[in-house]
Amino acid sequence: MMNASPGRLAAGAATVTVMLWASAFVSIRSAGAAYSPGALALGRLLAGALTLGSICLVRREGWPPRDAWRGIAVSGLLWFGFYMVALNWGEQRVDAGTAALVVNVGPLLIALLGSRLLGDPMPPRLLAGMVVSFAGAVTVGLSMSGAGRSSVLGVTLCLLAAVGYAAGVVAQKPALGRASALQVTTFGCLVGAVACLPFAGRLVHEAAAAPWPATLNMVYLGVFPTALAFTTWAYALARTTASRMGATTYAVPALVVLMSWLALGEVPGLLTLAGGVLCLAGVAVSRSRPRTARTATAQREPEQVA
Repeated sequence: MMNASPGRLAAGAATVTVMLWASAFVSIRSAGAAYSPGALALGRLLAGALTLGSICLVRREGWPPRDAWRGIAVSGLLWFGFYMVALNWGEQRVDAGTAALVVNVGPLLIALLGSRLLGDPMPPRLLAGMVVSFAGAVTVGLSMSGAGRSSVLGVTLCLLAAVGYAAGVVAQKPALGRASALQVTTFGCLVGAVACLPFAGRLVHEAAAAPWPATLNMVYLGVFPTALAFTTWAYALARTTASRMGATTYAVPALVVLMSWLALGEVPGLLTLAGGVLCLAGVAVSRSRPRTARTATAQREPEQVA
């Protein structure tokens, strides 16, 4: 029986993350009609923390090592906390496609910060894939942005969310070398929830009046795009570079278009579909390896037979 290689497991985890994060853009738009940005972020983080905490108890995961806490705290504040509030606020002013486009400036920032702070390599294939995917993301966003639908404030908030996302990923990477993916995700989520506690009053008030589909969307955001997807992200990030993982998320805008089409009945045009194809093509290029690397991997495969 052939065991799955770490690279394939990481690719599978990254795929789960991308699918669930894409669905989050649609759910945020739905829940945002009943919940304010801070209350939605807190409700999502509480649902995520409860799910992750239960898994930690079952698996008997202990506290992360002391030297991992700096990265956990920074990623919790910037990514779990600040990013979610800013994105929720931004999506109340721009459509999901535009939000996905602007937030996907983040991988470029991750690549730059990762190269500067973590020493991540910048191979030609990664750079080429990022260029292709960014072109596709721009095409998707422009095709979905009708006249008057975007606002300067909404775009600015999504840009700030992208900055928080990128900084959080770069801070998280060293912590994953000292603690497990589940530990880093769980305690990062807890840090973000604590940071959002000032919105607790709004959450209680709005939950009492919110329709149940909006509340279900909030719980869904906490259990799947947060608890599950952030854990699979951390698992994959621990096994590759921050730059390569960031490039993977360029597939999100294309998937947002498809999910909006299926869930909201928004039929994408030819330009949108072309942009989606470019996004996926760029991800394939960025995650591909030279022929020599593939040959070396194939030669090692027989050693992985159980």
